[in-house]
Amino acid sequence: MSARTYADHAATTPVRDEVVAAMLPYFGAGGFNPSSLHAEGRAARAALDRARESVARSLGARPREIVFTGGGSEADNLAVIGAARASSGPRRIVTTAIEHPAVLNAAEVLRGEGFEIVTLGVDREGRIDPAAFAAALEPGAAVASVMLANNEIGTLQPIAELAALARASGVPFHADAVQAPGRVPLDAAHLGVDLLAISAHKFYGPKGVGVLYVRAGTVLSPLVVGGGQEGGLRAGTENVAGIVGLTRALELAVAEQPAEAARLRRLRDAFETEVLARIPGAEVHGAGAERLPHISSVAFPGVDATALLVRLDLEGFAVSAGSACAAGSTEPSHVILALGKPAWAGIGTLRFSFGKLTSEQDVERLAKMLPGTVAAVRVGGFDLGTEHCDLVSGRAEGYF
Repeated sequence: MSARTYADHAATTPVRDEVVAAMLPYFGAGGFNPSSLHAEGRAARAALDRARESVARSLGARPREIVFTGGGSEADNLAVIGAARASSGPRRIVTTAIEHPAVLNAAEVLRGEGFEIVTLGVDREGRIDPAAFAAALEPGAAVASVMLANNEIGTLQPIAELAALARASGVPFHADAVQAPGRVPLDAAHLGVDLLAISAHKFYGPKGVGVLYVRAGTVLSPLVVGGGQEGGLRAGTENVAGIVGLTRALELAVAEQPAEAARLRRLRDAFETEVLARIPGAEVHGAGAERLPHISSVAFPGVDATALLVRLDLEGFAVSAGSACAAGSTEPSHVILALGKPAWAGIGTLRFSFGKLTSEQDVERLAKMLPGTVAAVRVGGFDLGTEHCDLVSGRAEGYF
């Protein structure tokens, strides 16, 4: 196959031409330190201020509530660890079993500091029970963190309802919204959250830059200390080029969201209809829940997902596995395991995520090709080889 089809937009997206054009001046003559007092520094500061104002408008926030970070993982870390360390109240963290490792591993860091970690389960569609969440808050907590949109199966949580419950209990509430921009409406004030994280490379911006929305009055302890940039919450000379790129990408994502989300939903639904009709026993995770329009997580019985991923890669399709290679075996995704699905689903799940690079023809070819490829892997197996296993070991799902 000469042309390749990229169906892994939930992992990362290519930088848009408009974003590159916006960034270019700040790699050269405009790339100065915004903390400097000379004319060059003031020009960089003006660009940074404009970016902060634009991002605030896009997120339904105020400029002083926008903190630029080095990505989604850092934003999640700053929210969870920063809020916990700043708290003088109960040493408890409330979160869920399907959070991204940026949140779950941050919680483990806090466990090592003596915090109790309360990890709530989800139903078979990946939904949290608001009543269980409210009960977990009753003894009090330093922070609660619930993902707005799951990165593996796409399930959306009732964040506004959960945020209201947290506020009633006096608990700071954080939402990982990294997968949301451009796919669902995103307004921090409407959601009522105290903290919210996004990452530019998920919506056609550059890698290595993100945002943490910090509601006015929310207290955090910084993770990076030094010169006091970003309101004292993230020291270090700001990445002006990256921030300008994030800003332009977010502006475009917000403007195009209604039409693009509808297009992606049509592609996803058509794909799932074909796959379920052509592959007996295939199961779509989260199909009964409200979910992101561009993610389709499908379990194939009798198949090793990593072997199927490699076969698809060789045939010209880039997708993501719900498991990773580990010493020649597969490690089931913690998200799929949390759904309470059978063991085969844990090792046989692939994630297909569509985006601007995906056409209707791409989805049709992928859906028509899948049955034969699944059958070949199921019957004959597929020798990954150690080197290829290392290459596709996809904990490449990070926000870094």
